[in-house]
Amino acid sequence: MDTTDTASHPVKRGRPGYDQETVLRIAVEAFNEYGYDATSMGRLADRLGISKSAIYHHVPSKEDLLRLALDEALFPLEAVITEVRTHEGSADERLEFFLRSTIRILIEKRPYVTLLLRLRGNTELERQALDRRRAMDRQLAELVTAAQSDGKLRDDLEPRATARLLFGMINSVVDWYRVDGPLEASALEEQAVSLLFHGLHTVVE
Repeated sequence: MDTTDTASHPVKRGRPGYDQETVLRIAVEAFNEYGYDATSMGRLADRLGISKSAIYHHVPSKEDLLRLALDEALFPLEAVITEVRTHEGSADERLEFFLRSTIRILIEKRPYVTLLLRLRGNTELERQALDRRRAMDRQLAELVTAAQSDGKLRDDLEPRATARLLFGMINSVVDWYRVDGPLEASALEEQAVSLLFHGLHTVVE
């Protein structure tokens, strides 16, 4: 018989097949479908097919589920900012790197980014997440300004408005893109970057 001290190595119990990652994924689906405020722990338990107490085995509260979900979106996006700051390329190249990386994250983390984009700032946690989003807006605006200074972008574009327009286009991906659709993720990335940098007009020789 195994005499290992189970007190120092507690065993998590719950419905077989459910771990925190699975609970979080299904919770995010419910938050996006019904809205975070309208999704009670009871409704979430029904969706999972487990009791509310089983959910509390994985997370202390609904807000903790939201926190984990938002971090799934924000951590990789914030990591891009860190990478951009150490990128050795020109401002124009760093801007393109920023946009490409953001598109990839939006596709990979689509449910979590969708939740992030729908926040209304009703709680302190939501307001903190919105502040973190604004930091990304500022970083993008700084890249636009730097690329303008290098003569790579039109200097008549207001950087903050440009950053919001760029993010607006990119963020729309979560509303319509389907990984099982006719457009592959890599092709979407190329089209988006081409459109953002070169516009809709044909190139005149």
